[in-house]
Amino acid sequence: MPMSADFEGRLYPILERVAAHFGTPFHIYDEAGIRRTGEALKGAFSRVPGFREYFAVKALPNPRILAIMREMGFGFDCSSAPELMLCRGVGARGDDLMFTSNNTDRREFEVAAADGGCILNLDDISLVPKVPQFPELISFRYNPGPRRSGNAIIGNPVEAKYGLAHPQVVEAYRRAIGRGAGRFGIHTMVVSNERDYTFMVQTVAMLFELIEWVAAELNVRFEFMNMGGGLGIPYRPEDEPLNLAALGAEVTELFDRFKAKHGYTPRLYMESGRYVTGPHGALVVAAINRKDIYRTYIGVDACMSALMRPGMYGAYHHITAPKKLDQEPAGPVDVVGSLCENNDKFAVQRHLPPIVDGDLLVIHDTGAHGHSMGFNYNGRLRPQELLLRCDGSVERIRRAETVADHFATLKFEPNVLEM
Repeated sequence: MPMSADFEGRLYPILERVAAHFGTPFHIYDEAGIRRTGEALKGAFSRVPGFREYFAVKALPNPRILAIMREMGFGFDCSSAPELMLCRGVGARGDDLMFTSNNTDRREFEVAAADGGCILNLDDISLVPKVPQFPELISFRYNPGPRRSGNAIIGNPVEAKYGLAHPQVVEAYRRAIGRGAGRFGIHTMVVSNERDYTFMVQTVAMLFELIEWVAAELNVRFEFMNMGGGLGIPYRPEDEPLNLAALGAEVTELFDRFKAKHGYTPRLYMESGRYVTGPHGALVVAAINRKDIYRTYIGVDACMSALMRPGMYGAYHHITAPKKLDQEPAGPVDVVGSLCENNDKFAVQRHLPPIVDGDLLVIHDTGAHGHSMGFNYNGRLRPQELLLRCDGSVERIRRAETVADHFATLKFEPNVLEM
């Protein structure tokens, strides 16, 4: 959806100056908005004992952003060894880190165990004997299969490669106990970018049922449940936002019921990424070409290497021309990049005001899964990242990639296996 009035009010008056100073294209993130959303998330679950957000690093893996998350008391949801390393670089250790990978190799398990370790969240029962140093605290990711439906982004659970199947759950914890585990958590992730909060309430209820089942079978107590992420944001102007207050209230009620029945509750963890940073980022590009054939195309100075979602998912991202907000839309245009792929489009048949070379365009809601999903096809490079700080200043927090970066892996010691 259009960026918040606060973000727009602080960014648009200085945008031309920022573009002139740093050059385009760039992603820019709003520190004030990120902090405001983080505090709202904590407030919604303030009555749930031990609630903690584990920011999904995959959404925006920049150390400057991670430092902000740490200042808010968040942990980090990591899916790879480099993500663990990034978070340790801002001071995270031990229970600050949740490592949920899939198809994990031994080297990643070794990184997970190093430097104070982390909470290990295993994706499959077959991994139990493969963990080199089995921790005392272990968690498993659960895949409900036909018991739940997913959504368009994360897919049907039956077809998803993630997590334990339902019949494997008790046996997985039994095998973990056999390797020395004595403390337990459980995790799931059923939907992504979901704005119907009742999906998440159902997920918490499902996890409580699993906790009761495993506890009864194995006489264990669970220290936490991780309800996953998936909290959605309204990308289109007409979309309704997620009802965070209702989600917090209904989840709190479930925890109250469990405590009344069992005398205790596990801690509640969440791993939101998109919800925390998504609306608080924008990709700023400059128009560089106009092409009129069967359609009209506005070429800009970025491509899918900067924002993959529209081309990969057909995802909608709102686009505005800040200097032309008072102008009526003209005929439909496709806003395109320069890749040799016809899906390299930020917008398809979008009604924008008349755009000429040099106009700045703001592509909204790129604060999650934007820069981080970039790639280098055609030798195209990922742009710089900027932070609009709370005091109104603008800081570069990642430089743009260079051709030298792209060619760096072509410099190596010759190595030939003679046959």
